[in-house]
Amino acid sequence: MSSKTVAPERARPGKTLAVWTPEDKAFWASQGQAIAKLNLWLSVPALFLAFAIWQLWSVVAVNLPLMGFKYSTNQLFWLASAPALSGATLRIFYSFMVPLVGGRRWTAISTASLLLPAIGIGFAVQDANTPYPTMLMLALLCGLGGGNFSSSMANISFFFPKERKGSALGVNAGLGNLGVSVVQFLSPIIISVGVFGVLGGEPQHISKAGQVSEVWAQNAAFVWVPWIALTAAAAWFFMNDIADAKASFAAQAAIFRNKHNWVMCLLYLGTFGSFIGYAAGFPLLIKSQFKDVNPLAYAWLGPLVGALIRPVGGWLADKLGGARVTLWNFVVMALAVVGVLYFLPKGAGSAFALPWGPVEGSFTGFFLMFLVLFFTTGVGNGSTFRMIPVIFIDLKTRRAPRNDELAQAQAVKEGNTESAAVLGFSAAVAAYGGFFIPKSYGSSIASTGGPELALLTFIAFYLLCIVATWWFYARRDADVPC
Repeated sequence: MSSKTVAPERARPGKTLAVWTPEDKAFWASQGQAIAKLNLWLSVPALFLAFAIWQLWSVVAVNLPLMGFKYSTNQLFWLASAPALSGATLRIFYSFMVPLVGGRRWTAISTASLLLPAIGIGFAVQDANTPYPTMLMLALLCGLGGGNFSSSMANISFFFPKERKGSALGVNAGLGNLGVSVVQFLSPIIISVGVFGVLGGEPQHISKAGQVSEVWAQNAAFVWVPWIALTAAAAWFFMNDIADAKASFAAQAAIFRNKHNWVMCLLYLGTFGSFIGYAAGFPLLIKSQFKDVNPLAYAWLGPLVGALIRPVGGWLADKLGGARVTLWNFVVMALAVVGVLYFLPKGAGSAFALPWGPVEGSFTGFFLMFLVLFFTTGVGNGSTFRMIPVIFIDLKTRRAPRNDELAQAQAVKEGNTESAAVLGFSAAVAAYGGFFIPKSYGSSIASTGGPELALLTFIAFYLLCIVATWWFYARRDADVPC
């Protein structure tokens, strides 16, 4: 590898970086930090848009019956959860794309692909006779946004030194996650105004409580189209590829033989899987349990809290240790679910309703407990993603001779490659939470009369995560203390 470096001010936009050594403090201070930050701040809006498209159906599905679409409740739950199913599956493939294709190229291509569901949904919701299979296919295409997270996080992980990865990944994911809350907050507003004029199509008429009003449901999708095109172009022209980040699939596939890959998949399923699952199912859960509450007036606040706190979770993990933050975070998550159970209505005849708590339930208590849950998912998202690079770089460097600089440098490179693959793959596994949580609500309500059985299952899962975190990373003689 050449020792020649290229000053940031000379680097042409989109140029492949032939030399990238962020662990070298002199290189980082003189040129690496500026390039890394540029790529981070271009990655954030791309990921923001990906999350917005991914979660678009969580709000669109709620309004379809009012617009004359004759879909059953089960079909609506499928529309809300299908993007998570396809997004999680796509993440498996996206996990390995950055070292194969390049971070700049893949960010631009994957962002541009979001135009397909955005434009398709915009046209489909204008006709109440649109067949359900068409709607389901568009919901599955929204999974393109879900897939982007794995490649985005893997890409950004290459740009920053180990001691800054937690904060950088927390910023990328945290601000990117804001797309969930923004789409839930913005959609009810944007559909009420014909902002696109004749280009946006005709309004639809909805009837609610005897009142007929006009909405432009297509605006919820069309509003993202120009931003997607602009962001894809910016990524293509101004981001960077890293030559040293190139790796074959075989080199990345080594993670499947490492038990820590699977442990971190479990822990990230508990944090991010909870975040995206609760976000996808929150509006419909509110609607099913508190009939007099407008779910879209409140649901966006949960993902907002989780997204904003995620960078803090990464920062706390950098300062206090990822394992410590993650372990206590899971404790609070389990307790928060107990609080949700306490405040649920008890009069629905659920076989698993708690014998205590207000009979009619308390929306205020229920909502506050969910805000705590979203808060903890954000903290846990940041702390677990800080743990992954530390674990895999430490595993590699401890096996290399301490006094051999070349061996240590190669170990760091291999650790970065594997940690990037684990970041992506664990994100893929965790994304299935966006499917299973809302579907668990629906299945629990259908079989027992309420969502309590699903929530009790979540508590059991968080207890498993507590034990795994303590055993592998937090106890005195842990495999990889972090």
